[in-house]
Amino acid sequence: MKPINRLGLVAVLAVLAACSSGVKPQTSGQDGLASLEVSGVDGSTRLIQSTGTASMRSSGAGVEGLQYPELFPGSIGNEGSLSPDLRSSLKARTGLSPVNRSYSQRGGVVGASVQGVQVGGVQISSDRSNPVLQNSFLGLNLRDQRLANNGNQFTVEPPDQALCVGNGYILESVNDVLRVFNTDGSPATGVIDQNTFYGYPAAIRRDLPAGSPNRFGPEITDPICYYDPDTKRFYHVVLTLFVDPASGNFTGKNSLDIAVSQTSDPTGNWMIYHLPVQNDGTDGTPNHGCSLNPDGTGNGPCLGDYPHIGADANGIFLTTNEYSFLGAGEFKSANIYAISKRALAAGTPSISVVEFRTENTVNGKPGFTVWPAISPKDKWSESYGGTEYFLSTNAADEANTPGGLTQGPRVSDQLVVWAIANTGSLNSRNPRLRLFNSIQPVNPYGVPPLVNQKDGPAPLKDCINDTTVVTPFGTGCWNLLFTQEPKHNEQLSKLDPLDSRMQQVYYSDGKLYGGHGTALNVGGSEKAGISWYILEPNFGRRGLTPQVIRQGYLAVLNNNVIDPAIAITKEGKGIMAFTLVGQDHYPSAAFASIGDEVGVGAVQVAAEGVGPQDGFSGYNAFAGSGVARPRWGDYGAAVADGNIIYIASEYIAQSCTLSQYLTSPIGSCGATRTALANWATRVSSVKP
Repeated sequence: MKPINRLGLVAVLAVLAACSSGVKPQTSGQDGLASLEVSGVDGSTRLIQSTGTASMRSSGAGVEGLQYPELFPGSIGNEGSLSPDLRSSLKARTGLSPVNRSYSQRGGVVGASVQGVQVGGVQISSDRSNPVLQNSFLGLNLRDQRLANNGNQFTVEPPDQALCVGNGYILESVNDVLRVFNTDGSPATGVIDQNTFYGYPAAIRRDLPAGSPNRFGPEITDPICYYDPDTKRFYHVVLTLFVDPASGNFTGKNSLDIAVSQTSDPTGNWMIYHLPVQNDGTDGTPNHGCSLNPDGTGNGPCLGDYPHIGADANGIFLTTNEYSFLGAGEFKSANIYAISKRALAAGTPSISVVEFRTENTVNGKPGFTVWPAISPKDKWSESYGGTEYFLSTNAADEANTPGGLTQGPRVSDQLVVWAIANTGSLNSRNPRLRLFNSIQPVNPYGVPPLVNQKDGPAPLKDCINDTTVVTPFGTGCWNLLFTQEPKHNEQLSKLDPLDSRMQQVYYSDGKLYGGHGTALNVGGSEKAGISWYILEPNFGRRGLTPQVIRQGYLAVLNNNVIDPAIAITKEGKGIMAFTLVGQDHYPSAAFASIGDEVGVGAVQVAAEGVGPQDGFSGYNAFAGSGVARPRWGDYGAAVADGNIIYIASEYIAQSCTLSQYLTSPIGSCGATRTALANWATRVSSVKP
């Protein structure tokens, strides 16, 4: 293990790691498996079809102020008492949020102890590893999301950050909008809602009354994107949850919708593909036996939750966490979908998809959040007919107990390394891929705690608690928001850093880079920190024999670092982006260098937050009969473009008082937020 690096930011870090489209022709790779002496899991193949084209068409912004319903009818556990038509039959059956599920209990500091020494200001190291912030600008925010498509949108938390960069463009995407910027931060398009982009009806028709037959469109969530420098295409993917158009209740059908730019210009036309993932035997899906009822009985739809994207020389790889859509507490496994890059880039009407289930593949337990790697151009693995790598962790409940039943705090000292071999065969008529994994011992880690915020103005909280202000709807600010009186004891919410699942993974020149959240003892207090890894996968004839080159923890005294996202250049220089929040910082966009020669460097702030998160998901008044889950970004984003790395993280860009909040239009605070939430994103370019 290398010596500890002590670098800081009002604290200290502890380090304890062809065709005309420009597509290159690839060999079939059918011989890639022949020299392997180990067996793995074979994938199953099905076809998906193109469903039309899309273009970047933005509509006007909606009107300011509350328009009921403000939350999607399926926002179970977070719909509060805003309006009777916010109820969903799904809530009674699961009592859980439909997407980005996490079953792990919190608490229990892992054995690692990170001690810090206070330093003043931002420490800028003088070594060559110190990255330089080149540009930083405000990305998409909640107002963009809520007011898009003439306001026919809902208030949503969290944003779920996607970012891809290439050919002089930045494509940023969040729940439920996207926008193209030039690399200097100037907008290249307007704000475009995902429903319009993918050809679906608006999320809600606000001009139609409750009960109208076409009032609701699908709920689109969890955007991800990738620019491939080889095919010179942008790939954008969302999870689409289909609903009854009159009630907004979920039908159980869900799909990964895949958009592929038809040129290297993302402002032009795109081809759309539709990959159903309910996996109940309908719409050409296999039947994975997800439960229909909370007691585990019956056959119902599955949910392809938390999708993520990776790529090698031959394929695009999408992964999901598969839960029962309706059966409470049932986790099945992570699923992997492999698709030919060349076929997608060419706009082929019908394309083969190779699917892997990871059920019972990790010493009899399922894979969980098996995150696929992205590589800089020409730095992917060409061994064994082409190889794509993945990383996952196994401290969360889903990775330990079939069915996902919670068993209390989880810790682990294992990392799971995965490889799919023979990816070149994706370009053949009969692709033949095989999946392998290996468990690697690492430093201990565990599910991080909820994250404290620096105290500051929180007008939504104050409005819920207020019983004295006179409004047009009665005495008490809360009358503006609720049809019945809530409890008036809300506190500034803590943030949910999710669990210890793997976050963004990069593979470059024989090395894998990854990181994830963990609980740490930082100066005697339990805080959310980051476990990071740099390792060689060492995939050979006898399978995977990974070796850790560097590993460690990143933490900031009295504060928390959450949602890491790592990107690496062709030269092996990297940046890890994350949110910095705690006693000394409102939620802020921050980053540090990472590399196999220097480990992790000093924390720098790309944009300091100016107030606390003050959103509906953090308050019990909106949790119905449940307990609030204060949603944060769920994932950030980082991507290398040449020798520059672009990063994007959620942060808070505004602050206002209750009196400012009550100034008409209600909740706008001078066009800086909306009534029920105040998140924003920050996009920055860094030279490592």
